Amino acid sequence: MITLKSEREIEGMRKAGAVLAGMHIGLRDIIKPGISSWEIEKFALKYLDKNGAVPEEKGFEGYEYATCVSVNNEVCHGFPRKGLILKEGDLVKVDTVVSVDGYMSDSCWAFAVGKVSDEVKKLMEVTKKALYLGIDQAVEGNRIGDIGHAIQSYVEDGMGYGDVREFVGHGIQPTMHEDPMVPGYGEAGHGPRLKNGMTITIEPMVNVGGWQCDTSAPDGWTVTTMDGSLSCQYEHTLVITPDGPKILTSQDPVEDAKYL
Repeated sequence: MITLKSEREIEGMRKAGAVLAGMHIGLRDIIKPGISSWEIEKFALKYLDKNGAVPEEKGFEGYEYATCVSVNNEVCHGFPRKGLILKEGDLVKVDTVVSVDGYMSDSCWAFAVGKVSDEVKKLMEVTKKALYLGIDQAVEGNRIGDIGHAIQSYVEDGMGYGDVREFVGHGIQPTMHEDPMVPGYGEAGHGPRLKNGMTITIEPMVNVGGWQCDTSAPDGWTVTTMDGSLSCQYEHTLVITPDGPKILTSQDPVEDAKYL
């Protein structure tokens, strides 16, 4: 069931989104060559606790951590690991869901570790642009398929990359995963209609190679690209309004001015 959120709920989600954005901003100074991916988890836990936020992923369906830390060809759901030392040129994606006073926001951000290759830079640029192309379609009266079509047309037809199918965006609040599902692919003019007060995540996952993923990891969680190619993800939580989509997890009030 799709629910429309009140101004009170949206404001609560905005507060949670601000904490989550602050965590990602703080990680810019943490993520560097030579640290373990566990340091990301430690920083996140400390930051969220200091700011009155609860890491909602921790304990979700048995998941043990506050963050998902996925590196290079890991698409999503990678564990933060003490034995995984980040090296120059790595591509790291950090995804988490937080709540403040019961209100949730969800965001994933990609980070370059030190100096990265042109391939990594391009993949990050394409994935971030795909996110915002999707957000631009999240207007009242459009349909879910318009979001996915904009992303897929750019990622696959325009850039020749793989647009992941197995994992999609979703509604959010009062739980982590609500209706509607929000694929990063689809057919324009199809799917549920977007209405004022809907809160959703848009989260394209883009592979340099094919879109297929390997979900057979022994840990039961970590997803990798089927062909071993690099993968990137960006994600925002947003609300549909009569004045266009409003991002609740923005890290840059200048870049995101039209969405705030």
